[in-house]
Amino acid sequence: MPSTLFDKVWNEHVVADLPGGGALLFIDRHLVHEVTSPQAFDGLREHGRPVRRPDLTFATADHNVPTDGRAIDVSSLSGKQLAALTRNCEEFGVPLFPYGAEKQGIVHVIGPQLGITLPGLTIVCGDSHTSTHGAFGALAFGIGTTEVEHVLATQTLRASSKPKSLGVQIDGIFGVGVGAKDLILNLIRKLGAGGGTGYVVEYFGSAIERLGMSGRMTVCNMSIEMGARAGMIAPDDITLEYIASEDRPFAPKGAEFERLVEHSRGLKTDAVSAFDRYETLDISKLSPQVTWGTTPAMTVDIGEGIPDPRDAGEQRALTYMGLKPGMSLSELAVNTVFIGSCTNSRIEDLREAALIVKGRKVASGVRAMVVPGSHEVKRLAEQEGLDHLFREAGFEWHQAGCSMCLGMNGDILRPLERSASTSNRPYEGRQGPGSRTHLVSPMTAAATAIKGHFTDPREFL
Repeated sequence: MPSTLFDKVWNEHVVADLPGGGALLFIDRHLVHEVTSPQAFDGLREHGRPVRRPDLTFATADHNVPTDGRAIDVSSLSGKQLAALTRNCEEFGVPLFPYGAEKQGIVHVIGPQLGITLPGLTIVCGDSHTSTHGAFGALAFGIGTTEVEHVLATQTLRASSKPKSLGVQIDGIFGVGVGAKDLILNLIRKLGAGGGTGYVVEYFGSAIERLGMSGRMTVCNMSIEMGARAGMIAPDDITLEYIASEDRPFAPKGAEFERLVEHSRGLKTDAVSAFDRYETLDISKLSPQVTWGTTPAMTVDIGEGIPDPRDAGEQRALTYMGLKPGMSLSELAVNTVFIGSCTNSRIEDLREAALIVKGRKVASGVRAMVVPGSHEVKRLAEQEGLDHLFREAGFEWHQAGCSMCLGMNGDILRPLERSASTSNRPYEGRQGPGSRTHLVSPMTAAATAIKGHFTDPREFL
């Protein structure tokens, strides 16, 4: 019977079948940050339990860190969470990459960058966008705080049921100015915000094969935005070259790497018939995408008019966003442009935005900011001179962190302000109370910053 990539990774990690259904899974990597871990560590402390495998646990500060150079306010909730993470990691022997450290950054950026993320692993974190790591052929997903405690204590996770598998074949050649963010927004637009609920999605096809690892991570990152449990892409030569390149301190070397290569060759779906469900997408005529509403499914081509609401939810979204059917987003001015988040803050994303920004200026009245996803991304960008390019254009250049993706750290919009954001969620109040968020690609964000209103990046290419 043919198996999917998901089946193969799942089956390799089942420790035991549970009474009443479900399974106990061994967890290869547990990623920890300051927001969802304090109560979990308190639970360990209360019951006198150690962390079972601190060598497979990695912590970083990301959600609450100030990225504009301000000192951490130790009296604030953010400051207290950061301090608690430091104390907990010291007490339980968990490796920590604290604010300002060379290896610090957004958890879903540093995992792959450091070689922690590898094909065939199970990876969990108290963060929904853990699906990012599935770009390497790993089974990666977010878990709740109670589950964080369970993994810390046992290095296993109770899965009440096994998700179904959804295969999405994506073919075609990307046009100029169009990339992975446009692809995944268009797919969510097609399938809906709940179109992947109950499934682990595997992406494959010629368009996926052409993507580098950064683009693949963007696609898998937003799997959760259509309700999927996780997103996966089978490892190939591009995956293995990424792992072997650069200085990835936690990646296997020598004979150990060769064993990884051999194992990776078998991590692929045997046949399309193995999927419980199958969808297709052709991106040959894909245009830059922009969200108009309060879910990523509410998306249009950048020059397209806003559709008539189909239900009360879309009517509510129009009202919240201050929009009307028929309006073109290309006519809509923005207050802030944010390039960053675990979706689009890698060096490749910054390079794409820099192509648009070079030699140009941010429009008057627009606040434009670039927030690298890690200290290492920031270092590379500065080494390449991208920071000077952005600053000369009028962008703010920030320290590494989650920043305005979720407005938990001082980087927020004021009520009714509108942003063009490379993040992953345009929910009500996501970037601050009353904020209005539109999701775009790095190139579209850069073009929008230059013009002051939503702009097709192809105008500059």
